Amino acid sequence: MTIAEAVKVTVSHLQRARDAGERFTCLTAYDAGFARILDGEGVEVILVGDSLGMVVQGRDSTLPVSMDHMVYHAAMVSRATRRALVMVDMPFMSFATPEHALANAARLMAEGGARMVKLEGTRRQAEVVARLTDNGVPVCAHLGLRPQYVHKLGGYRVQGRDDETAVAMIEDARALEQAGADVLLVESVPSSLAAALRGAVSVPVIGIGAGPSCDAQVLVLYDLLGITPGRMPRFAKNYLAEGGTIRQAVGRYVADVRAGRFPDAAHSFE
Repeated sequence: MTIAEAVKVTVSHLQRARDAGERFTCLTAYDAGFARILDGEGVEVILVGDSLGMVVQGRDSTLPVSMDHMVYHAAMVSRATRRALVMVDMPFMSFATPEHALANAARLMAEGGARMVKLEGTRRQAEVVARLTDNGVPVCAHLGLRPQYVHKLGGYRVQGRDDETAVAMIEDARALEQAGADVLLVESVPSSLAAALRGAVSVPVIGIGAGPSCDAQVLVLYDLLGITPGRMPRFAKNYLAEGGTIRQAVGRYVADVRAGRFPDAAHSFE
């Protein structure tokens, strides 16, 4: 059975898709209405992202988003989702220690309906990842541009362009996989580095602004619909600009990712 044929997408389906060379899709959603559309159009992973702080709450960054916010939005999305795997961001400072992370991940799963949590980090978060996976929590580890680290990184910039940083990121990826991460997400890195990262690990790699070599792609839904406030990220594509309905725009994105048409060079970094 291919991932497109799965009745209910699981972590195992994502791994089998990677092993078979079958691309899958991910989009963000923050409420029941959009979640139903994404689920109906075959999106395999719905991410309840802390990006809601910027695109829903009108904030300048993701940092003010709280656990209560994430649980609230995750519950709305989960109630409307029948097939897709619902992945939920752990917000800023919600996983500072393994104990803290476990308590907060439990809330996201028990109250929010998450079936996977996502956390930003490097090999320094390996102990946190291990604690979560040892307790039955599926984990996606987020590398590259990490929005919760925006002040530390000096802005929303492409990461890994120098050899030292690139090598460190590959080592981070290996350490996080060894700690038990089920999926890696890599954001805003050169396409060549994303390809090297995928080659260094055996788990699925989801890309955003990371070129065409990843096993899956994710976009913020508001970018896909062209309604994000401010400047559109280079790696995003406005699928609604081609006309039709929101449902048709999502369907075009799903088809393009599965066929390897998105992202192309215009939506990648070198």
